[in-house]
Amino acid sequence: MGITKINAIKLGSWLGALLSLGVGAGLYVSTSQAIENDARTRFGHMARNVQSTLDGRFKTYADVLRGTASLFLTTDQVTREAFRRYVAGLDLPNHFPGVDSINFAHYVRDTERTQFEMQMLRNIDGHGRNATIVPPGQRADYTVLTFIEPGTAWIERIGVDIQTKRGAAVRLAQSRDSGEVFSTGAPVQSGSVVIGLSMRLPVYRAVMPTQDLTQRRAAYLGSVGIGFSVERLAQGVLDNMPKNATRLKISGMIPTRERDGGEGVNQRTVFFDNRPDLASDEQDEFHALLPVGFGGRGWEIDFTVTKRSLYSTLDSALPWVALLAGTTGTALLYALFQTLSSSRRRAIGMAEEMTGELRASEAKLQKTNDNLRRLAAHAESIKESERKRIAREIHDDLGQNLLALRIEVDLLASRTGRHPRLNARTRWMLEQIDAAVKSVRQIINDLRPNVLDLGLTAAVDWQIAEFQRRTGLSCELVAHNHDLHVSDRCATTLFRILQESLTNVSRHARATKVRVELAVDSESISMTVCDNGIGLTSAGGQKPGSFGLVGIEERVRILGGKCIITGGPQAGTTVHVSIPAANNLLSIADVPAPPSTARPAFNSL
Repeated sequence: MGITKINAIKLGSWLGALLSLGVGAGLYVSTSQAIENDARTRFGHMARNVQSTLDGRFKTYADVLRGTASLFLTTDQVTREAFRRYVAGLDLPNHFPGVDSINFAHYVRDTERTQFEMQMLRNIDGHGRNATIVPPGQRADYTVLTFIEPGTAWIERIGVDIQTKRGAAVRLAQSRDSGEVFSTGAPVQSGSVVIGLSMRLPVYRAVMPTQDLTQRRAAYLGSVGIGFSVERLAQGVLDNMPKNATRLKISGMIPTRERDGGEGVNQRTVFFDNRPDLASDEQDEFHALLPVGFGGRGWEIDFTVTKRSLYSTLDSALPWVALLAGTTGTALLYALFQTLSSSRRRAIGMAEEMTGELRASEAKLQKTNDNLRRLAAHAESIKESERKRIAREIHDDLGQNLLALRIEVDLLASRTGRHPRLNARTRWMLEQIDAAVKSVRQIINDLRPNVLDLGLTAAVDWQIAEFQRRTGLSCELVAHNHDLHVSDRCATTLFRILQESLTNVSRHARATKVRVELAVDSESISMTVCDNGIGLTSAGGQKPGSFGLVGIEERVRILGGKCIITGGPQAGTTVHVSIPAANNLLSIADVPAPPSTARPAFNSL
């Protein structure tokens, strides 16, 4: 026994250790995941903030384009000097540091080329310098850079037909037809180095309508554009990001040219990368690829931050703290559980012993109650037998003597008519004898009414008549035209219950009407007494020293029946008892109508 207990303790210790380590490991993993999810959420906010910032700057550049386009809405004849003053007023270095240049490209048909070069491409620097449309060659139409500021840096580009760039002709036509801002997708280069990108917005003649496609094409004047530095566009976006741990790439789709000079497919080109030499490790980084920009060119930002840079010192230590706390806490809880379990087993043993004793006590109490109930039933049977015997002896002995005495005194009274005083005395004796007979009759009825021998229905009818005579209350009997004859024991029980119920009505109910119903079926004999009085209170039937309702229930229970007492404040009271018909119902006689008056036998002894 001792060895088995020691082995059980060892097994429990190993199970506790394994459980503690398992819980600690689970907490370590869940805490690490929670910290990583929190860092991922913060990274998502950072990525959306970068996206929002860049989108805001693109919108600002688009607003600059629209402001420049509004200059041409005032007049179709904007001069080079007016354009220069307008751009100078924008103060690009201070207000729009990412914008390198603002330009206007005039739309020219081939039939207008010579006149356009004579008017718009002469004296472009104020010192007699002229320009021509390049690249040379005859085309159906041209979109020629006419104004560009600041001119000192970009004057060489005046006269360039931007339609000849890759994909530009199609994008210019689409922008002309839609009226939207667009990007050609072609980078602005200095040699082979991408130094910026461009945005353009179509310009229409102010005096011409632009409601539909045909009107917009007829009113098309050209387009304004800006060139901006992608590096300066991203300047300041990463200022609040973890240094040496954040990488931002801005890329977009630009068209490529096939070897035969035709238009090729688009390919992705990186316009900005703050850390091009950084090796990528997807397991140790958060990565987000978000759309940005305008013009439908497929621009994206590739935003990457190392996970460790988003963890605080507490975040790094917290999983290990969770591991230690989980292991230690689980070990303590397991030890407590083991202690409580052993205590519970001991308590269960004690409870089982106490339960056994309690059940034995309950059995003894039940046996005692059964004995007391049988004793009460026997005592009640003896009491009723004694009442019946005493009532018969009084009737047969005292009643007969009183009757004989009355006959003799009545005879004496008839013979003393000539002696007034003696006759008066004799009459007084007759009255006393009649009063004694009445008292004897009442005593006999209180002990056991002889009317019970005539059947239950007759006895109930007589008791109701006595109750009406004594109290003056209206009382109705509903017997369903049945004259019930039951066993003496059943009749006595139902009669006593009726007496007790009517006594309660007269004493406590304050009723004006009582209804008594006798009913019988194949299984039971039932009697219902109901009134319209004040009803039962919450403590009804439970007053100290009050055993009326308890007595009714016990009488019914002795015969194996049921008693239901219902009622409520101002709702009257109903007492319903039912007794099994087996061995109790002797006969049922049908009568034309329920009896309403006492039978002649009720007035005799």
